[in-house]
Formats: sequence, structure tokens, C-alpha cells
Amino acid sequence: MAPVPPGVRLLVSFDRDQWYRALTFILTFLLYTSFHLSRKPISIVKSELHKNCSAVSEAAIIASSSSQQPSLLSLHTDVDCGWKPFDKSNYKQLLGAMDYSFLCAYAIGMYLSGIIGERLPIRLYLTVGMLASGVFTCLFGLGYIYNIHNLSFYIFVQVANGLVQTAGWPSVVTCIGNWFGKGRRGLIMGLWNSHTSVGNILGSLIAGYWVSSNWGMSFIVPGLIIIIMGVVCFLFLIEHPNDLKNIYTQNSSLGKTVPSKSWNGVNGHTEVYLQYKDNKNQSYDTELLLPRESERIPMQPVVVVKSESEPSAISFMGALRIPGVVEFSLCLLFAKLVSYTFLFWLPLYITKAAHLDAKKAGDLSTLFDVGGIVGGVLAGVISDKLGKRATTCAVMLLLAAPTLYGFSMISEFGLGPMIGMLLVCGGLVNGPYALITTAVSADLGTHKSLKGNARALSTVTAIIDGTGSVGAALGPLLAGLLSAGGWDQVFYMLMTADFLALLLLLRLVTKELASSKSHPISTVELKEH
Repeated sequence: MAPVPPGVRLLVSFDRDQWYRALTFILTFLLYTSFHLSRKPISIVKSELHKNCSAVSEAAIIASSSSQQPSLLSLHTDVDCGWKPFDKSNYKQLLGAMDYSFLCAYAIGMYLSGIIGERLPIRLYLTVGMLASGVFTCLFGLGYIYNIHNLSFYIFVQVANGLVQTAGWPSVVTCIGNWFGKGRRGLIMGLWNSHTSVGNILGSLIAGYWVSSNWGMSFIVPGLIIIIMGVVCFLFLIEHPNDLKNIYTQNSSLGKTVPSKSWNGVNGHTEVYLQYKDNKNQSYDTELLLPRESERIPMQPVVVVKSESEPSAISFMGALRIPGVVEFSLCLLFAKLVSYTFLFWLPLYITKAAHLDAKKAGDLSTLFDVGGIVGGVLAGVISDKLGKRATTCAVMLLLAAPTLYGFSMISEFGLGPMIGMLLVCGGLVNGPYALITTAVSADLGTHKSLKGNARALSTVTAIIDGTGSVGAALGPLLAGLLSAGGWDQVFYMLMTADFLALLLLLRLVTKELASSKSHPISTVELKEH
């Protein structure tokens, strides 16, 4: 008999619950990758919406004088200098306002999204949000196809897209929190949160491919991708491990022999509970209730009735009273301000500082996201090891501020130093941002003060990310206003934001460091205040 191939041996070593966990991890990763993929094109297209008019004019004058066709000068300049209405001298303010319209709508909608998400089926809510987002992303690109130059059209599309995209983050974080417990949560969510950087990288590459020839396709292709992923979400997303019990209950009612846990009736069999071999209480929201081969269930139908009523959704004020929510939310406001300023303005800054075209600047800007992937994973691993989420964030924020100053200085010395600083800045800027929006949000959403009410996770996630999105809206807007006086002012603003984020965490850092022992698998408990 031939030996079993090692690859097959590896596949069969995983049990069914591990396969479902892997499916949820990969699917939610791809779903939110498509969200960020659709947000990135605007930063790549900015340099095409407004080109370097002086350089274009000089080239046009030379071409016109040599060909003795002055009539072509005005046409060449009108076409190549920019896309109306972004071809005026106040183009930075217009582009900043367009960013602000998306991010402000996103911030406002996020506070409502978590509350709505706890009261609707997550799979359907997320599907509708993705389909609508795909439509509005395509609409922006159609502005190029149909030669639309009305600023109101682009502002409307940005506002609508910002609102519908709020369905994404609370939904995917709730799903991943339902399927994975607190053990190694920082590492798992650090790896998982790399979808943000992967989406930015793919969005930059896709948008950069068409930006110089047909920038409308830079939006239409990502829009179609998120629509396709919305359909995939509807077909395959499993919101909670408990949802799988219906499948096995139906199978057992048909008289099939389905391996399962043993079932013990209580109070005349009116209530049935799932028993575990080790007799340990498992977490309601994280343990997968799937059958095992070594146990059997009765052939007759079994009806599962909960002994307690379904936990009610938490109120907005109730979520704010969870220890640590306010501090981490305000910290994320400033951390996300820095991250989103880079997201929306970095390609344009590179075109001005390094004198590169739109495509090369977009490709180079992806290095910031590559560093962000490493920084997010590193922050998760360190916080798991130390059990100190706030301290990990604080150290990275402390290092980020001088690094930003170094980036503003070194970027003038050529591509080599700029590449190195992009990687370092990406890691230090996105590390705290990634940790707070994933592992910290999941920790606080399952805090002991909630007494096992897992339905608070969506609201807590929405509050933290919604507050952060206020900073995300302010950052690009301020960058657009300050850059008129020079890019140095933008970097001073970013460094100030980093220091403010650090100050907001000092109380939590003090409590963590004063703790007599560390908890390597979860956040140090934050006491009531």
C-alpha cells in the first residue's frame, strides 16, 4: 500500500470546526480587502485630476512654436492640465473637500451602523452594503466616461459611498470575534487586519494601471470587484458558530446518523444543553458547536431550547461605560487621522517631492502599506506576549512622531532613503491603528462587565471606529488646507496628532504597568473609573 501524501495528511489533520474557522477568516479578509480596494483609487487619480500645469504649458509652448500651430496650445493645455473643476488653483481645497465628504459621511454613519448591525442579520446587512458601495464606486468612474464636470456629482457619490461602506467594519469584526476567542487574538487579528494594507496595495496597482489612459476604469474595476464579493458574502458567510447547529438538527430529524456531542435533558427534557467532555464552560461567542466523531446523538429529532432569553443589544451609552472604550476611541481619532492622511495624500506628495508621474507615485506609495502589514502583525504579537495592548500602542506612537519628521526630511534625498522611511513609517503609524480597531475592539466588546452579552461587539466596534473616522475625515481636509503653505506644515500636524494619541493612553498605560502580573492571552483588565 502506497503511503498517504504529506499534503493529504495535513488536510485531514484539521477537524471540521477548524475548517469553518479558516473559511470565516479568509472570507472576511477578502470582503474587507475589497472595501479598501475601492477606497484607494481617489488618492491615485488626484494627480491626474490636477496635473502640473506649468510643466504642461511649457511643453505645449515648445510644441506649438515648432509646429507654428498656436491654436493647438489652448486645446492641449485645457485637456492635459487637469479635469474640470479640479484644474483651478484651489484644487487642493477641492480635493480635500471631496475626501472630507466621504470620510465625514463614513464617521457619522459608523455610529448608526453598529446599532443597526446588531439588530439585522449580518450577512444580509453586509451584502447590501457591498453591492451599494460597488454601484457608487462605479458611478464615480462613469463621471469620466460621460464627461461630467459638476463638483456636486462627485461630492454626492462620495457621501453616498461613505454611508454604505459603514456596513463593512462592524460586520466583519463581529464575525471574526464570534469565531475566535481571546487566545492569541492579537496575532490572529494582526494577520487578519492586513486586509487593510492588501486592499490599499491592490487598489493602488489597479488604479495606477488605468490612471493615465482612462482614470474612470480606476474606479469601475474596483467597483465591480466589491459587487462580486458582495454576492460571495451572501452565498458563504456564516455569522456565528451557532448558526451551524440548524444544519445538524435538520440532519438528525431526517434519521441520519450525525456524529455530535452528547445531549442531556433537564427538567423533563424541556431544555437541552450541549455538554463537553472536559466539563469546562466554553465561551458562548467563541467556541464552535460542531459534532465530534466519537459521540452520537439519539435518532429521534432533538429540539434545542435556550434556558435564558436571547441577550438584548447594548445601548450606545451602555457601550461607552465599558472601561477603556472612551480612551481607545479618542486615541484612534488621532491615530486614524495620521493613517488616512497618508492614505489620501501620499501619492500626490510623492509626485511633488520625488517628481514622479502618477503611476510610479502610486506604486511607490504601496510600500507604506507593506510596512503597515508588518507593523500590525508585530503589534499583535507583542501585545499578546505582554498582555498590554495600551502600552504596545503607546510605544509605537512615541516612535512614530520623530519618524514622521525624518520622513519629511529624508524624502528630498532620493528614492532609496524614501523607500526605507516609507516602510518604517507604515509600520509605526498603522501598528496602533490596526491593534485598536481589531484586537482591542474585540476585547472590549467581550469585556467581563458585559456578562457574556456578545451582541455588544458590533456597537463597541462601531463606536471606536466611528470616533476614529472623525479623525480620518479631519486629517485629509487639514492636509488639503495646510499643504497650500508647504508640506512641512502637514507633517507638523501629523506629529502633533501622534503625541495627542499618546497622551490619551497614558492613564491606561499607567494601570497596565502598575499591574502586579501580566495576562499573555488577553488585555489587562481595565478597572472602572
